[in-house]
Amino acid sequence: MKQLISTLVIALAFVFNINAQETKTIALEQTKGEFTQKSVTVSEGTYVFAVANNNVGKDVGLVLVRKGKDASDPKNHIQTAYVTQVVKDGKVEKSKATKLSKGEYVYFCPLNPTPQYTLTVK
Repeated sequence: MKQLISTLVIALAFVFNINAQETKTIALEQTKGEFTQKSVTVSEGTYVFAVANNNVGKDVGLVLVRKGKDASDPKNHIQTAYVTQVVKDGKVEKSKATKLSKGEYVYFCPLNPTPQYTLTVK
């Protein structure tokens, strides 16, 4: 019985380790009225967005939308890409894990506000 439990624990640890390695981070920085990254290209996969507020003077956030969808309609926002709380001056906040499939997306901040930038997933 102890051997069976040990085997299960090792198997579960292996699965959790593989899942943790599959999630990558996309780091984005905002300054007044813009993101410093004007475009991002990544491979298909699961990502966490880390958004830095570089002295914007107000709280910032992140909106991600599939290109071609109405970005002003919250129904089209990929909500897992929202940072879990607004990003205060000098801070970095992260989103939940977001699975990105091949295609083009736009990202922007309505709080800052910024232009829309392109995220390409190959």
